[in-house]
Amino acid sequence: MMNEDRMRIKQEMLGNGITDHNGLSWLCSYMATQAKAAPALLPGEKELLRQFARKVAQLAEEPVQEERKDLWFRNRSLLKTRPLVFIDPEYAWYEILPHTSLLCRSDLGRIWEMRLRKEIFWQERIGDDRVCTKVFPVCSVFDRSGLGIAHKETRSAQKDGAYAIEPVLTDWDDLGKLEYRKLTVDREKTDLYLALAHDTFDGILDVRLQNSWWYSDGLTDEFLYLRGFQNMMYDLIDHPDEVHHLMAFLRDERMHMLDVLEREHLLTLNNGGDFIGTGGYGWCGELPQDGFDPAAVCVRDLWGYAESQASVSVSPAMFDEFFLTYQAPVLNRFGLNFYGCCEKMDERLCYVRRKVERLRIVSVSPWSDVRGMAEQIRSDFVYCWKQNPALIAVEKPDWELIRRELRNVFAVTAEYDCRVNVLMRDIRTLAFHPENASVWAAIALEEAEKYR
Repeated sequence: MMNEDRMRIKQEMLGNGITDHNGLSWLCSYMATQAKAAPALLPGEKELLRQFARKVAQLAEEPVQEERKDLWFRNRSLLKTRPLVFIDPEYAWYEILPHTSLLCRSDLGRIWEMRLRKEIFWQERIGDDRVCTKVFPVCSVFDRSGLGIAHKETRSAQKDGAYAIEPVLTDWDDLGKLEYRKLTVDREKTDLYLALAHDTFDGILDVRLQNSWWYSDGLTDEFLYLRGFQNMMYDLIDHPDEVHHLMAFLRDERMHMLDVLEREHLLTLNNGGDFIGTGGYGWCGELPQDGFDPAAVCVRDLWGYAESQASVSVSPAMFDEFFLTYQAPVLNRFGLNFYGCCEKMDERLCYVRRKVERLRIVSVSPWSDVRGMAEQIRSDFVYCWKQNPALIAVEKPDWELIRRELRNVFAVTAEYDCRVNVLMRDIRTLAFHPENASVWAAIALEEAEKYR
């Protein structure tokens, strides 16, 4: 197959016009993707999906799943374990399971089939520390209004290519036009999805309502979409009072949304096989909080997550003043917290440590000083290191270089008694070589086992 044909197949994603940009890896993205499909399956698809579900259930019963789960629980409680290994092909799932390989024809059937087959591939071919469970998630169908001023993007001619963010808050006098977002949940349609999932999977998988309302509580992206990236950089110097005003609004808007989600009983726990932020899984014995009411999940029962990647080029002090100051009150409502993504946290961690309560996991990006971060983190938090995904985005990765990097990180973190996760994610492509994910996982696990 020509490379042009491969790219065309990938760009068509799930087919039938269904677009999802990370292979259903993020629950917040899965919510939006599922809601686009009618709650109906075509004849024969129910049994087809049940066949895939039976395979998932079989994999979930393997003894290794309990071993992996125990590793995550211990790691999240800051107990000593070997480094945990996790790789998410994410944006490259469409190279592994292209839409031409899907057997279902209905939109919802294809979405559910993709989710099940992804789990099977993860367990049979990748074999990292991901825990396979019998849970099949169904999400609330909802509509959320904007902030009163719609954001705009200018995209390149290439599908899924680069884009620029056009400023829409062009006059600071328009701050008064901003308004809190309104959330409307279609409970009737949600119940239709749940009923169909129960009819399809009951007796095989545990159908659960699971929600994840956004990727991050970082607020920085909301600022970016209102003012544009270049303006944001100048604003910190030229319009500091207005920046504080805007960030205070964004903080209060997010706090209001958390109140709404609590009041309307729309929160679901993320302390199991849930992907939290960009730091692996939420398996944890410390959540939910004492006195937990299953009928009324509260923010304090959940993992919180924030990052501020868009502000990576500002000084640590300015990051603290203009961004972290407004993120912290939001994060401090959560039971446990994870901070950071691709931004270099080396000079920011001292501020985050001071202001974010119940901080448990810290991101160590590919651009961080491995030793410097280990010296700061030690056993206080989980050291969540991300290896550069560019290393496996080629036809012939340099596996010895990858192994050397892993060995170095494991040796340095052991020296400082760190609790370690190593992640390979933000993968845009595997160069149409799915085996790259499997080989990386095997190497990482082999090196990690030396520190059991």
